[in-house]
Amino acid sequence: MSKLTSLIRQNNLWAGLGAVFIPLVIILGLQYWSLVRLEKLSPVADKSKLKDFLWTLSSEIQDYYHSRAEQILDIPLHAFKGDRDIASNATHHFKKHDWEGAARLFVVNFELDEDHQVLFYDRSCHALEADPDCPDTRLVNVSCAPWKILSREGVAMHDRKLSGMLTDHKNRVLIYPITGEHARVIGMAGMLVDMRHFKDKYLPEAIENAKNRFFSQRERENVIVTVHDASDKLALAAHPPESQQDEVSMAMPYIFRDWRLGIRSRFVTPEQWARRYFALNLSLSALMTLVLIGGIVLSLRTASRQMRLSQMKADFVSNVSHELRTPIASIRVFGEFLKLGRVKESEKIREYGEYIENESRRLSQLINNILDFSKIESCQKKYVLEKVDLQEVVQETLRTFDVRLKQDGFSLTFLPAEAPLPLVVVDRDAIGQALINLLDNAVKYSGSSKEIGVRIGQQNGWISLSVTDSGIGIPHEEQGKIFEKFYRVSTGLVHDVKGSGLGLSLVKHIVEAHRGNVTVQSQPGRETIFTICLPVSQDQTLAALARGTSVAEPDSPLGLRT
Repeated sequence: MSKLTSLIRQNNLWAGLGAVFIPLVIILGLQYWSLVRLEKLSPVADKSKLKDFLWTLSSEIQDYYHSRAEQILDIPLHAFKGDRDIASNATHHFKKHDWEGAARLFVVNFELDEDHQVLFYDRSCHALEADPDCPDTRLVNVSCAPWKILSREGVAMHDRKLSGMLTDHKNRVLIYPITGEHARVIGMAGMLVDMRHFKDKYLPEAIENAKNRFFSQRERENVIVTVHDASDKLALAAHPPESQQDEVSMAMPYIFRDWRLGIRSRFVTPEQWARRYFALNLSLSALMTLVLIGGIVLSLRTASRQMRLSQMKADFVSNVSHELRTPIASIRVFGEFLKLGRVKESEKIREYGEYIENESRRLSQLINNILDFSKIESCQKKYVLEKVDLQEVVQETLRTFDVRLKQDGFSLTFLPAEAPLPLVVVDRDAIGQALINLLDNAVKYSGSSKEIGVRIGQQNGWISLSVTDSGIGIPHEEQGKIFEKFYRVSTGLVHDVKGSGLGLSLVKHIVEAHRGNVTVQSQPGRETIFTICLPVSQDQTLAALARGTSVAEPDSPLGLRT
């Protein structure tokens, strides 16, 4: 159980991702399945809505013509009682209920002779007149023939209904039976439908009103309602449609059943809308998922980094405590020996003095690193620049570090520049501290090898200072991390070699503050080369030196302002 807990802590980022990613994948899979089904069903639902619209429009057309025809053709029964009253009574009724949707109004009195049975209403003079030779007369006779037969046979008609007759593609007749005593049919009232009025005035208004009730503003702009006549020619369309077919169509009702209503999309079809919505929803889901995963990864990385930083700080405190105790204990022991006079030989006294000096230097270096790091964290670190000979600074630093090298059994090889170096503007103490940190790092991680090389040279406007050791080397994947604060390479010597984890971080900070850079070249088990490169031309620092001011270093890649 403890191993499992430790494994989860070490891989908390992957564990957190797995805990979130697996349910998220399941949810996305279900959502994708739902979107696929929605893409398939949406066109069906849209077409069903379009079909409902056509049914509603057809019903409104039928109801409108049926109700208006009943109102106009429901002539009172007494209008057919007597020859004198027929003309006046029917004329008065038609004049009162006349309608522009009727091309001609007429009455048929089965009690009159064959030539004068059909009387047409003349709107100009408001009178009923017979016109036996008119084609409309023959049309009316054909339409009323079944009821004339019923009248002659004396068949009773108790249930009167308005009837619509489609005699041919051009003429449509609406007739209404008039019954007398014993429910016998004694005449007919009727009208010839004005197809021009139907097509040019009524139908466009009916379509527009139905669209306003049935569709939203965006849907109305996309919908085209078409009307095709008996010869299947386009008789009406709000916008001239292109060559595509109607998505839904049906025959018109009642006396217009040889005409056809259709509806289609002007810009985007239901299938295209479905595909667009599918792509949009899927994209939004994917984007939301990526944002969610990104937030989780960022949070887990931040938490993991904080945990790692906390552990590194704890190791730092432990290592620094050990680093402080060791030189202090050595200085105290050698100091007590000298104080008590136990050492008489001058050679021994000199040796103890060298130990005390060496340990004090180590202690000073550690304290300086901690103080510099504290200044960096509090944005108070500044460098006092001066024009110096870098090779001279390096040689002085090597002399101060020579005692420790000898005590630890190291041999140092210094290769100076082949030609005199130009003066550079640097902080002498800071560059010396950076070199000491590189030398200290070489001593700690040299392993069984006891050889260290220092080289200085000039190339392409840069002065390079390199420190080489033949120790344990640094894995390639960790070379980018060794300059981070508190970071220490995870090798077998990490528990044996003590340190604060600040040395290389300070080196990078110092070098970049001088407009330079530091690099590392290494392979495990082979030599490691740290190289500091400083620019020869530093106009900004020279100008600051001329004014006699100190220069604050620029923002460093560590994210700290010095």
